[in-house]
Amino acid sequence: MFIILVYDFGQKRVGKALKICRKYLHWVQNSVFEGRISQANLVKIKGELTSLVKPEEDSVIIYTFRSKKYSNREIIGLEKGEVNFMI
Repeated sequence: MFIILVYDFGQKRVGKALKICRKYLHWVQNSVFEGRISQANLVKIKGELTSLVKPEEDSVIIYTFRSKKYSNREIIGLEKGEVNFMI
């Protein structure tokens, strides 16, 4: 499956969230990640981020797609993260 994950963490936890997301996905932009991921790894990343989240301060949004086939990605301006979907 293909996902887009965005987060908003407090300053003390944002570095840890970044490290977790980079293990599983490709960095696209500040606090934005995307990529193909297995169901097992999706469960792992959700668990790791859930243990980090302070519900009164932080948020994580995950958009899930069955495949990238029906999506379109357009960049206007600087592309911040190099994306390689061949993983």
